Amino acid sequence: MTQSETAKPGTAKPGTAKPSETQAKPAEIIHAPPFSQALMQELLSAYGSPLYVYQGDRLCQTLDHITRSVDYPHTQFHFASVTNGNVALLQIIRQKGWGLHANTPGDVFLGLQAGFLPTQIVYSGSNLSREDLEQLIRWDIHRFNLDSLSQLRLFGDCSVARSPTPALGLRLNAPELTGESRIGIRPAEFEEACAIAQQYGLTLTGLHFYRGTGTNATAAFTQVIDQVIAIAQRLPHWQMLDFGGGFGYPYRSGAAFDWPEFGAAMRQKLAALSRPIELVIEPGRAVIAGCGVLLAQVVAVKWQGDRQIVGVDTTVANLSVPAVHGGYRAITTWVSGSSRHPTDICGNTTYSRDYLGRGCELPMLKVGDVVAILDSGAYGYAMSSHFLHRPRPAEVLVAANDHRLIREREDYSILLNGQKF
Repeated sequence: MTQSETAKPGTAKPGTAKPSETQAKPAEIIHAPPFSQALMQELLSAYGSPLYVYQGDRLCQTLDHITRSVDYPHTQFHFASVTNGNVALLQIIRQKGWGLHANTPGDVFLGLQAGFLPTQIVYSGSNLSREDLEQLIRWDIHRFNLDSLSQLRLFGDCSVARSPTPALGLRLNAPELTGESRIGIRPAEFEEACAIAQQYGLTLTGLHFYRGTGTNATAAFTQVIDQVIAIAQRLPHWQMLDFGGGFGYPYRSGAAFDWPEFGAAMRQKLAALSRPIELVIEPGRAVIAGCGVLLAQVVAVKWQGDRQIVGVDTTVANLSVPAVHGGYRAITTWVSGSSRHPTDICGNTTYSRDYLGRGCELPMLKVGDVVAILDSGAYGYAMSSHFLHRPRPAEVLVAANDHRLIREREDYSILLNGQKF
């Protein structure tokens, strides 16, 4: 890397355009760093870069806010661990009185390691093999929400003579409410589902409503409560409503889900029923996204016209693709400067789509500076992989002015795990 590649555009080679200091740039909120520069430097000195950092205090504040907002007296909160399965974080969530919502047997395994009791776990999966289902039953999972009539029959086959029988519900597929989806059972199939359950000595007591992933519009939930309740009442033994799943998070300061408004609407509708109904709420990214940060160090800088191209020491393999969370996450830095430039943050591979952010408004950066990719607590490490053949970063928990390692950094030996040669 030559000096001309990292210098301000005005000192670059002839023919390189100089960015105008007065040129209008797209309006973008300037995000403050998530914690002090001193703490950032201490963390990187102790654990290296790149690094996932979770703020325990913020996680607890979010859990408390959601719990207070939904004050219907028969409510259970279950964290959707598909978004983050770090056991240390799951332990914090358990200590706050929440249960676990699992989508795979792996979710359950991690939850049990974190100290959740089987009675604190709700399982809502799809397309389980017999081996998967038998394992879940051996773990004594408290409640299942099943995805199809064939899965209901398989459950009946696997749970014969099992005592006590787990609580059982159906995942709802109603296009007018859930949109077109592969998940769930249509209301027209409820009668057949009840007959299958009766054949196996089972009782269907629950309905699971999944609005769809990452929905920030509060009205998308509140406006359908009456319709979902009406469908649930078609189950003769209905006792439980599992109302999502799918709660969004305001990445890059987008629209935020209004938990108090949602909680008030749920309370009003359920309190009006003739008997108490158990309510299960299962947020995932809404709980965990905001407490996580991915720190990365600048390893290269160049300019393409007035655009700053910044290479960092991590890659898209350590952060979920935009399709999962709705767009690039906000990126900030501890570098000061009144002049900001359109900046692309690029990973340390030649993969053409290795962008961690595009069009960020950031000050001029240099090799050795640090950027913070915000809101990385959900679908960050949980969706990281060995794509591009780089070991995964460490994870660190910061709480009460202290920090500790909660997952070790991988080295290249991890790439040989299981290989035979």
